[in-house]
Amino acid sequence: MQVFQTNSKIIITCHKWLSPALTKEVLALGFKIDRSFQTGVEITGTVIDCITLNLQLRCASQVMYSLKSFICNDPNELYKNLVVIPWEKLLTPDGYFSVTSNVFHPTIQTNLFANLRVKDAIVDRMREATNLRPSTGSELSGAVVYLFWKHEEAEIFLDTSGETLAKHGYRKLPGKAPMLEALAAATILSTKWDKKAPFVNPMCGSGTLAIEAALIATNRVPGLLRTNYAFMHIKGYLQEYYLTVRNKLESQIMVPDGLKIIASDLSDKAISISKLNAAAAGVEDLIDFQVCDFESTQIPEMEGAVIMFNPEYGERLGDEIELNATYARMGDFLKNKCKGYTGYIFTGNLDLAKKIRLKPSRRIEFFNATIDCRLLEYELYAGTRRTDKIENPA
Repeated sequence: MQVFQTNSKIIITCHKWLSPALTKEVLALGFKIDRSFQTGVEITGTVIDCITLNLQLRCASQVMYSLKSFICNDPNELYKNLVVIPWEKLLTPDGYFSVTSNVFHPTIQTNLFANLRVKDAIVDRMREATNLRPSTGSELSGAVVYLFWKHEEAEIFLDTSGETLAKHGYRKLPGKAPMLEALAAATILSTKWDKKAPFVNPMCGSGTLAIEAALIATNRVPGLLRTNYAFMHIKGYLQEYYLTVRNKLESQIMVPDGLKIIASDLSDKAISISKLNAAAAGVEDLIDFQVCDFESTQIPEMEGAVIMFNPEYGERLGDEIELNATYARMGDFLKNKCKGYTGYIFTGNLDLAKKIRLKPSRRIEFFNATIDCRLLEYELYAGTRRTDKIENPA
């Protein structure tokens, strides 16, 4: 099986509601979208294409290359359909692989049993073809095989990513309630920021939004922060091609003249964590870190700039009562001190968002884990146009 040269279905997964941002990324790389859905997109390509996708995508989770789809009614049929695949042409007999799955079938009580049947089929085929068998385990450090089985339809994939792409690899210390890197990138890519005007992130926490902004502005792709992918453990892997793509991406990094990215937080510890994470991402020198209350953040006077908050949502009643005043202060701060900016507040509490007392010009839906969230956009006009009309932000 010449998967590095043979076209097949490729499923690129992402977290819920990141699909619009992921679609833009995939199209920008020159691929045609065959199908979009809430948690990903489908294209056609080779494992060579998967190398490009893994290295460059900011909003994706996994890049899956389809090997076979089939009708499957029980674990025995699963085994029979998989044992005939020439795994010896895909995996090295002295290598290592793992199996992951999503299974929705009445004959399977736990995904671990389905994974075991997949492993059995692969190992039996490899032993028959080579008299050797690869090692297996749960760590995603080698080749990865993924099974999707829903009702009577099943499909087996090579997961060319391994560890999720949604974590970009620089966050050495997470801080309190951190935003997933892929989600942070998707929210920034959904704003009107032109990557040249200032980007201001008060309440920065562990610095994820500011770091992602710096990566995006300088054209640093997150794939450069990783050195191991599952595609590297597929038979026929072309290391020279990978290194060529990687070197080209490194050569495209550039810092726009006058780039200003500001991250502030009241907590000394949060800023220390942010600096460590920014250093790991290679962008510490591009971010102006400030220890202060958000109202004291230094705001450059420049049209077209963006300011973005990711405040707490308030999980307990006492927290929410206290946050009422915080959200009201954010609204006053945006209205009085950020004129000419476009403001953004990412929140999972729409009742608290009403305390901002500004009318959103856009409401973009996202999910943060299981929390239904909105990225609220505010046009903060420098003139006399009123923006303080209260409106339901849902």
